[in-house]
Amino acid sequence: MGTFHVGCTITNHVDRSKSIRLQKLLVDTGSEYTWAPASKLEKIGVQREKKDIHFVMANGEEVTRNMGFAIIRIDKYFTIDEVVFAQKGDLLLLGARTLEGLNLVVDSGKKKLVAAGPVSAA
Repeated sequence: MGTFHVGCTITNHVDRSKSIRLQKLLVDTGSEYTWAPASKLEKIGVQREKKDIHFVMANGEEVTRNMGFAIIRIDKYFTIDEVVFAQKGDLLLLGARTLEGLNLVVDSGKKKLVAAGPVSAA
């Protein structure tokens, strides 16, 4: 299947005039959440709403991080979601919850994100 990266824009959900562009997030359907650099989230005023959340990294290491809320946009698709304040050395990830909110799925053959189609109402 392989891996690939995408760029996205993250916007402060309270003050939409504040946003940042991240050039390279690893698309990771195995990660529940999207991880963005803490310094970038702080720069646009994203608040730490959930503190000291425990995560298990892919290598089995347990870490504690904070989370906040932001608007995440890829091309014409956007959603509001929780984002993890990634620290130095953490991977920058686009997680499964954000993909679901964006209504995008992985096309593993083409290594890109595509529209998931109509959303189930029931």
